[in-house]
Amino acid sequence: MYGDTDVMRRRVLQLREQGGDIRALADRLVARTEAVGWSGRAAEAMRERVRERAGHLRDAAADHDAAADSLERHAQEVGLLQETIGERERRAATLVADARARVAAVQAHADDDAALGVRRLADPADEQVAGFDAPPAGHRDWLTVELPGL
Repeated sequence: MYGDTDVMRRRVLQLREQGGDIRALADRLVARTEAVGWSGRAAEAMRERVRERAGHLRDAAADHDAAADSLERHAQEVGLLQETIGERERRAATLVADARARVAAVQAHADDDAALGVRRLADPADEQVAGFDAPPAGHRDWLTVELPGL
């Protein structure tokens, strides 16, 4: 498939952890600056500058959170699509197996029917389904497969 949701979810956790680390760094930076025993105009300018920079760090942390949220939503959507593809694959496999069995049953009795003067043909829909050429497992083409009964 196109996306490994486990890898995506691990990356979400990493992004959230990094955002927390950046926020904590900003808090420590401000706290240390405030704790410096220096006073005066230059000290206040330095503290203001550090608070401003800490704000930028907090913005970067918020960006990490937003990226994590977005990636988490994407992983959920990929997971849902993977489930849908799997369901369609399983349903198609059952439909194809059943159709092939019905076509084979008609063919198996063809000689007996011919001896009786009867000519039975397999259902055209069964023949179509029995000849179905499936996309590769997990492929996104499963989302658009058109098969009677699917």
